[in-house]
Amino acid sequence: MKNKIDIQSLEDNRKVTINEVGVKNVKYPIIVDDRENNQQTTIADLDIYVELPHHHRGTHMSRFLEVLNKFHKDNLIMRLPEFLAEIKKALNSEYASVNIRFPYFMKKTAPVSKTTSLLSYNCFFQASLDDKFKMQIGVEVPITTLCPCSKEISDNGAHSQRSMVNVMITYNKFIWLEEMIELVESCASCEIYSLLKRVDEKYVTEKAYDNPRFVEDIVREVTLKLKKDARVDWFKVQSENYESIHNHNAYACVEFDKRKD
Repeated sequence: MKNKIDIQSLEDNRKVTINEVGVKNVKYPIIVDDRENNQQTTIADLDIYVELPHHHRGTHMSRFLEVLNKFHKDNLIMRLPEFLAEIKKALNSEYASVNIRFPYFMKKTAPVSKTTSLLSYNCFFQASLDDKFKMQIGVEVPITTLCPCSKEISDNGAHSQRSMVNVMITYNKFIWLEEMIELVESCASCEIYSLLKRVDEKYVTEKAYDNPRFVEDIVREVTLKLKKDARVDWFKVQSENYESIHNHNAYACVEFDKRKD
């Protein structure tokens, strides 16, 4: 019988440390804190990595899933420090990280008809552990923006577009995902709804017209609100307009670290 060699454990002489190696796009059920219902179950895409020292040929991919499945019945988000510590131990590494992306649902109430429906938002957690645990949380919020320039120069109407605002933060005290989403929506020409009656369509059209916003206005308004929130230590705000009359998108970004201010 042929001798079985553990290829991954062989020594490598190329002297190249790999910063991150692991598994990507692992679909997995997770539990997320929900402000209205206490908890929400959703399906996440996970990327789980470790650092691979230069003298190791490869890592053991199956061990990532073995550790993940130990946390199957737990609130993984609340136990990320323990999870990453287990990953480090199982893979014999000094560094581990995880990216978690998932749809999060909020109940939306139409502004006039008061019809309720669910709207999904893409949310994410990024966490790492070496000698210290670090985590960032983020949301992607779709909004409506109406061009101030178009409104100013037009005798009738103005062009509007769907925009996507991406906000990532680190914090020193718990912040609900809903709070981040609502903060962004408050800076828009108008927020997005999944279900609108005609009376609602009239309302959101007129609201957007009365609140024109450039892409630059969005990131500045969100920045001012995040600067006032003492729970936020660092943030990055990105806004992209999917332009309705141009063959390109408009983009703006602000990154700010209060700890260096």
